Amino acid sequence: MFELKCKERSNYHFTLKAKNGQVILSSEIYESKSAAIQGIKSVQKNAAEDGRYERKTSKDGKFFFNLKAGNGQVIGSSQMYSSESGMENGIKSVLENAPESKTMEL
Repeated sequence: MFELKCKERSNYHFTLKAKNGQVILSSEIYESKSAAIQGIKSVQKNAAEDGRYERKTSKDGKFFFNLKAGNGQVIGSSQMYSSESGMENGIKSVLENAPESKTMEL
């Protein structure tokens, strides 16, 4: 499920949660609700393509990924994972959950 939240001064942010409630993807801050909704639609559209996932390692050796749109813009980022297999499981969860997930506004 996508959770759409209003931050300070009408800025919006969304997260994608797995069925167990764990956040598997977080967005940037958007300046309007409509822009955040378009971000959610972009995640739904791009999540099914493995080539859209940028797999990365942080300076401290943790693993994470970014989901990118067709234009190369990051549309969502994962949490940090202690293992590469954990990161791959996170990607699999986005692949499975994002395309059909509903949005709940908080």
